[in-house]
Amino acid sequence: MARKLPRLQRVLDAPALFSIAYGEIASSIYFALGIIALHALGLTPAVLLVTGALFMIVSLSYVEGTAAIRETGGAATFVRIAFNDLWGFVTGWALFLDYLIVIALSALYVPHYAAAAMFTTVNKPWDVVAGCGVIVAIAAFRLLRNRRLFRFAVVVALVDLATQLLLVILGLALLFSPHALNQGTSLGTNPSWHSIAFALPLAMLAYTGLETVANLSEEVRRPGRDLPRSVFSAIGLVVVLYAAIAAVGLSAFPASPTTQLGSTWAKAPMMGIVARLRDHLPNAIGAPLQVFVGLSGAVILLTAAATSVAGFGRLAYSLGEHGQLPRVFGRLSRRSIVAPQSIIAAAAISIALLVATTALTHPVFFLAGLYSFGVLLAFTAAQIAVIKLRFSHPEKRRPYRVPLNIGRVPVPAVVGAFLTAVVWVLALATHAGARYGGPAWLAAGLVMYVIVRRSRGEGLLERVVSADEHPALTEAQYSSILVPLKLGQIGEEMVATAVKLAQESGASVWALHVIRVPMERVLEDELAGEEESAAAALAEAQLLGADHGVEVKGKTVRARSIGAAIVEQAKELGVDLIVVGSAPKWRRQSRFFSPTVEYVLKKAPCEVLVVAFPQGVLEEEEEEPAFVTT
Repeated sequence: MARKLPRLQRVLDAPALFSIAYGEIASSIYFALGIIALHALGLTPAVLLVTGALFMIVSLSYVEGTAAIRETGGAATFVRIAFNDLWGFVTGWALFLDYLIVIALSALYVPHYAAAAMFTTVNKPWDVVAGCGVIVAIAAFRLLRNRRLFRFAVVVALVDLATQLLLVILGLALLFSPHALNQGTSLGTNPSWHSIAFALPLAMLAYTGLETVANLSEEVRRPGRDLPRSVFSAIGLVVVLYAAIAAVGLSAFPASPTTQLGSTWAKAPMMGIVARLRDHLPNAIGAPLQVFVGLSGAVILLTAAATSVAGFGRLAYSLGEHGQLPRVFGRLSRRSIVAPQSIIAAAAISIALLVATTALTHPVFFLAGLYSFGVLLAFTAAQIAVIKLRFSHPEKRRPYRVPLNIGRVPVPAVVGAFLTAVVWVLALATHAGARYGGPAWLAAGLVMYVIVRRSRGEGLLERVVSADEHPALTEAQYSSILVPLKLGQIGEEMVATAVKLAQESGASVWALHVIRVPMERVLEDELAGEEESAAAALAEAQLLGADHGVEVKGKTVRARSIGAAIVEQAKELGVDLIVVGSAPKWRRQSRFFSPTVEYVLKKAPCEVLVVAFPQGVLEEEEEEPAFVTT
């Protein structure tokens, strides 16, 4: 149909999205700080600020793309729509690599933070063994549980923010020293220009999570409004905190000529800062601080690995449903949400990466270089795609547009694409992981892509439409659409579907709120609570319409029967389409639709579109209580 009815449910509001964005982006400092500090030395805060500014420029294009194209897949989806399926696959395949590396590194660092919380250490190879166990546990949990972790993400983000603010406040008060920060630092000498060039791609590892957030665009209630506000505020806060934490860390461990933050404390840099703080604090405060930071760091990294598994699965779903991966990846599961095969693949490959790189002299540097290869390639492709979409799809509504334009060309996207391409070249020149591992990964992916397309009888560049996109319905034109307002998520789907159809057809929407009055009461009785709910529901529907550029007119009526009221209003208003919804529970009661929907289907004076869900989805939905909110 005109809008792909997502089996991924739109459940994310602005606070939840901010929590996920902050938690995802801010988690990487727990393993990236030591890696960057070893090479950037006293310039680590400056390197983090520079890459943070570049990250913010890149996020402008991501927000425009996700607000305009409300499908999961992130940069891979932008590129697929802007160019063709082959380039979309190349972008998505590169992003797979980044998800896998974040899973591997997060799991590897979990035992180090957990051990520090217990006033001990863990050494090689037991940290690798424990990391593999963490990945297996996450995969098992994701396979057995279908509960989304969005509510938990709010708690983790708050813990993460509290931990980082606590370290910054105590560090600035007890450790910060401009002299210590500059000690042993001489631009071009210590660190050398080669070290700076080496550190810049590594610093991209400090800003993970943007793709994970972009992959949630299909699950955000109002992406045009909530995505910009949540992403930009989260990134801005993260950049400031990163620079402050790096300044504290380099004050605690000056570069003379190297810093212990990147050697002794490389596997738990935040715990190194805690160790220095304990020298200035009484044990009654220092010991609990070490336990808190160690445990919170382990939980935050555990959550980052879990959400990266979910991000991997959502990206695989997008590629699978568009014929870029085997079909099995393009299906969702009632129990695990994403395809179980995606979860198993993410766990197996990340474990293989973790185990295989232990034989290297600097396995973490290899993985970090490999990460920079994938993320910089995807960032560059995403920004070029957003520029291309301005010309190839000018009709798309863009609730958010990249600012500072020359004609249709967004200048920040041009600058960002050029800079990320330059840093990508630096990564190839300075990192063996990027130079050898990246091309090998892409080659393996292209072989699989060719096999998949040949087995399906489809061309390499052919655009494959997903199973739940029905182009035939886009030909239907409506001038007026009626949608009753209903309680719960099916109600949200009804309104969103009506608004999207209206957007495609240039139609208007009537949002109808039916107050069902019991037989024992007269229709004119005062029902203050119901009237208030009606006003709120209509306002919410009109807000959603405004976000999509669709006129939504509201109307409230009183009736004994909801179905009869819908039919009567459809005749009175002369609408061309009625959008209704039906919960899965009616399929277990010897009928497919609810009594209300059956009545509308029999009596409606126009076409009727039923929004339904597979069995087992939205089991908690009530079908008949009242059409009271969206």
